[in-house]
Amino acid sequence: MGKAPQKKKSLADKVRRAKTASEIKNNPFEVKINRKKFDVLGRKAKHDVGLPGVSRSKAINKRKETLLKEYKQKNKSNKFIDRRLGEYDAKMAPEDKILQRFAMERQRVHEKKDVYNLNEEEELTHYGQSLAEIEKFNDSVNSDDESEEKGLLSAELTASHFGGGGGLLRKKTSGEEQEEQGSLRAKSRQELIEELIQKSKQEKRERQVQKEEAQELTEKLDQEWKSIQALMVTKTPKSERVDKPEEKPKLEEYDMMVRELGFEMKAQPSEKMKSPEELAKEEKEKLQKLEADRLRRMMGDEGGESTQSRSHMSADDLNDGFILDKPDKKILSYQDGEWNIGEETEEDKEGDEEEGASGEEEESDAEEEDGDDEEEEDEEEQEEDSSEEEDGHSDLESEQESENEEGEQGDEEPQKSLTKEELKAQQDAAKAELPYTFTAPESYSDLKDLLHGHTPDNQRLIVARTQKCNHPSLAVGNKLKLQKLFGFLLEYIGEVASRSPPELTTVDKLIPEVYTLCQMFPEAACQAMQSILGDAAHSMEEELEVKGHAAFPTLDMLVYLKVAALLFPTSDFRHPVTTPALLYISQTLTKCPVRSLQNLTSGLVLCCLAVEYISLSKRFLPELINFLTGTLHLAVQDKAALGYKVVPPFRPSGKYSDLLVSSSPESCRSWSRKSLSLSATQHLDLTSDLDRNHYRLSCLSTCLGLVKTCCLLYKDLPSFSHIFQPIRTLLSKHLSTQMLPKPLQELHSETLEAISSAPVTHSQLVFDKKKPIPLKLLTPKIVEVLDYGKKRGCTREEREKERLKHKYKKEFKGALREIRKDTRFLAREKLDEVMSRDAERKRKVKELLGGLATQEGEWKALKRKKKK
Repeated sequence: MGKAPQKKKSLADKVRRAKTASEIKNNPFEVKINRKKFDVLGRKAKHDVGLPGVSRSKAINKRKETLLKEYKQKNKSNKFIDRRLGEYDAKMAPEDKILQRFAMERQRVHEKKDVYNLNEEEELTHYGQSLAEIEKFNDSVNSDDESEEKGLLSAELTASHFGGGGGLLRKKTSGEEQEEQGSLRAKSRQELIEELIQKSKQEKRERQVQKEEAQELTEKLDQEWKSIQALMVTKTPKSERVDKPEEKPKLEEYDMMVRELGFEMKAQPSEKMKSPEELAKEEKEKLQKLEADRLRRMMGDEGGESTQSRSHMSADDLNDGFILDKPDKKILSYQDGEWNIGEETEEDKEGDEEEGASGEEEESDAEEEDGDDEEEEDEEEQEEDSSEEEDGHSDLESEQESENEEGEQGDEEPQKSLTKEELKAQQDAAKAELPYTFTAPESYSDLKDLLHGHTPDNQRLIVARTQKCNHPSLAVGNKLKLQKLFGFLLEYIGEVASRSPPELTTVDKLIPEVYTLCQMFPEAACQAMQSILGDAAHSMEEELEVKGHAAFPTLDMLVYLKVAALLFPTSDFRHPVTTPALLYISQTLTKCPVRSLQNLTSGLVLCCLAVEYISLSKRFLPELINFLTGTLHLAVQDKAALGYKVVPPFRPSGKYSDLLVSSSPESCRSWSRKSLSLSATQHLDLTSDLDRNHYRLSCLSTCLGLVKTCCLLYKDLPSFSHIFQPIRTLLSKHLSTQMLPKPLQELHSETLEAISSAPVTHSQLVFDKKKPIPLKLLTPKIVEVLDYGKKRGCTREEREKERLKHKYKKEFKGALREIRKDTRFLAREKLDEVMSRDAERKRKVKELLGGLATQEGEWKALKRKKKK
C-alpha cells in the first residue's frame, strides 16, 4: 500500500505558528532585569534588560570589541612617524634644517678613534684615498710601458697554467731538442713549473731594481734643480734696497707646547706580564739546567767550560748553530813543558761511560761550541729574573753569580784546562752541593728520608725546589702530589716540635713553604688542619670522661695552633679552622688544672695565642681573663680575706695555690726580665731555689704583660670596669709591690693605671620599674545585637570594617570571575585561529595532491599512448 498523501501547510497555519512563537519569546516572566544594588562614581551604565542569554551575548560582544581587538593589535604598529630633524618646525629655515641634519649625521658616524684628534679639518678623499697623501707625490709615476705591462702575464706562463699544460708538453723545435740532448734525462712537469717560477721572480726583481734606480735619479735631479733654482732668482739692486730689520715670526704658545711635546722622552713598551704557568715553567727549566750543570761538574766533564777556547771559528761563520760535520781535527797545545795533542783522557772516557749508564743525553762538541753564546744569554736572563723573584728563589742567586763571574773571566782571557787535582776538587764540591731538582714524596717516610741530615736552610730549599719542580701547571698529577706534601709537612713539623730538644728553628724555616702551599690549595689545607684540631679535641673529651680533668697540650699541638693563626685569618666572625682552634684554646684554659710551673707555662703560652687570635677582632674571651686572674692569685701570699672569686681550674687555697710565691727576697735583686721559652712546656729543669724563684718572677712578668694588653684591647667595652674589677682588687690590695723587683713594680703600676683610667660607661644591671598590672575582672562584655540576631560588632568602626571586608571579598571574587572568562574567551579565539589555519593547510595540501594525481594520470596516459 502506498503512503497517504500529506496535507500541504496553509499560509494561515504558518502565520499562527509564528505569532505563537513570538508570544512565547516575549514572555514577560522570562525577561531578566539586572538591577544595580549601588552606584559607582564615574561609571555611566544603564540597567541591562533582556531575555535569558542576552547578557551573556552582550558580554561576548563587548569582549570582541575590546579584548579581541587588543589581542589582534598586539605587537603591531600601523603608523609611519617622520622623525627628521625640524621637519614640522615652521620657525626653522631650510638651510638651518640641512646644517643641523648634517651635524647630527656626522655625530652619529663619528668614531672613537677621532675623539682626541686635534686636527678639526675634514679629510677629503678620492676613491677611498686621502687627497693630502696623493698631493705629496711620494709614489713614482709609472711609465707607459709599465702601465701597459701591469697586470699582464707572460705568454709562456699563461700557456703553462691556463693552456692545459700545452706550453709544457708542446713539440719542441730542433734547436731545443739539440740543447736537451746534452742533458742526462728529460725534465718533468714539476721541474719546468719551478723554472717558470724562478724566471718570474727574476723578472720581478729586475723591475724592482729599475724602479729604485729611476727613483734615485729623480731625487738627484730634484736636488740639482734646487741648486740651480737659487741662481735663477732675480735680485734687486743695492740702490733700490731698503735696509729693514728682519723680524722673526714669534711662535705662539700652542706651537711651543707642541714642539716641547715632540722632544719629550716617549715611554718605552714594557715586557708582557707572564702568567703563573709560564713562571712555573721557567723556574723548572732553570732548576733543570742548574742540575744538569751540577751533574756535569760532578762527573768531571770540563768540556762545557773549555770548548770556547779550544773550538776554531771561521771568519765566515754565521754562528747560527748549524754544523755540517763534527770536527775531527785534533788540537795541538803546549802544556807543562810538553806538546799536548787534544785527545780524550781516560777520566773523560770514564765520565762519558757514566753519563751513558745514567741515561743522560750526550751533547756533541759542535753543539757545545754554538751553545756557549746561548748560555751567556741565559745567564743574563737569570740575573734579571733573580732581581724580580721572591724569597723562595733566593737559592738560585749564588749559582747565577758564580756562572756570571765565570762567563766574564772567559771573555777576558781563554780558559785553561783543569788539572787532575782541581778536577777532583770540582767533583767533590759538586757532589756536596744540594741538588736542584727533586721528585715529590709519595709517603711521609719518603719526606723524612729526603730531609734527613740537612740543615734547616737546606730543608727549606729542598721543599721549595720540590714545589717548583712539581708545579700543578706542569703535569696533571702534580696537584695531588703537592696536596699530599702539605699534609706530610704538617706531620713533620709536629714530629720536629716533639723531639727532645725541639728543633724550633726547622719549624720556623718551613713555615713560609707551608704558607705557599696553603695559598695554592686552601681547601686541602683547611681539611688537614681540621683533622688535627678534631683529633686533639676528641682526645681531650675522652680524657675528661675518664679522669674528670685533662692535661695541657704538648708542644707540637701548641705549634699547630700557632701555625693555624699564621695560615688562616683570625678576624673572621666564623672560620672553619680558626674558630675551632679558638674554642680548643678556651676549653683548655678551663678544663686543664695548673699543678706545676710547667703547666703554668703551657697555660701562659695558650694565653699569648688567644691574645693573638683576638687582637684584630677584639672578641671578648672570658676564659682568658679568668686564667690571668688565677695566675695572679698564685702570687698572693695571704689568702685569708679575698675580695674576688677564683674560678676553676684554680683553687682559692690549698695545694698548688702558691706556685708563684717567692721564697726569698734576695732573688728579686739578681732577676732580669726574660721571655718564657717554648721548650719549658715539655721539660723544665730548675735545680736550685734561685732558678725557681727567677722563673716564677718571669711567669708573673708575662702574666702582667698579658693583663696590660687585654686592658688595651677591651678598653672600649661598656662593662670594662666590671670585667677587670677582680684583677684591680687583686693588684691594689693583695699583691704587694715591695717583694717585687723594680721592673715588675713599674709594670704593676702601669697595669693598675690602665685598669683605673678606663671610664665607667655601664651601670649595674637592675630591674626596670613598671606599673603593676591589675588583675583581670570578671566583667561581662556587652555586645550590641541588631538585625534580628545578626552580630555586627560592638562599635561603629568594627561594623565599617566588616562592611569593607565583605565588599572586598565580593569585588575580588568578581574580578577573578571576569579574568577567568577573559582567559577562556582568548583561548577559544586562539583555538579557532589554529583550527582555521589547519583547515586551510589541509585544503591546500589536498589541492596539491589532487593536482599531482592529475599530472600522474596524464603522464601515464601519454606513456601508454607512446607505447601503442
